[in-house]
Amino acid sequence: MSQIIVDIADARVSKREDDVLVTYSLGSCVGVMVYDPEIRLGGMIHCMLPLSSVDPRKAEEKPFMFVDTGMMKFLKKLFDMGLSRSRAVVKVAGCSKILDNSNLFRIGERNYTVLRKLLWKNGLMIKAENVGGSVSRTVRLEIATGRCILRSGGVESEL
Repeated sequence: MSQIIVDIADARVSKREDDVLVTYSLGSCVGVMVYDPEIRLGGMIHCMLPLSSVDPRKAEEKPFMFVDTGMMKFLKKLFDMGLSRSRAVVKVAGCSKILDNSNLFRIGERNYTVLRKLLWKNGLMIKAENVGGSVSRTVRLEIATGRCILRSGGVESEL
């Protein structure tokens, strides 16, 4: 099995059945996993901020840092590789309130709102999610099976 790490502000896609995509430390960031079970195509993205308008230059350099620019580029790559909207299984994790106890910035909440809007506009629905709260999460996506394993607080569960 080959583990492919999806860094912060990064996205990866794979059709190799022995690949496992993994991202660590999803706090207020949002992690999105998309899988097509018929063609065994999977992808994962780890976005930090909701809207690229806060730093257009940075969005040019690192589009996956932002939900709006990153998700569009990520979905285009998946659709170009054969993802079917009708078969797509979308799972979401993250969007916590870590380091925002006063609820001033609401980055996690805003990431989730922008994500849902983009998915809806692209005809995609979320099948499973583990979002909010004040915990950090690690997520793995197995390309062979589409299983999505979430680890938080030392406990693993299937998403």
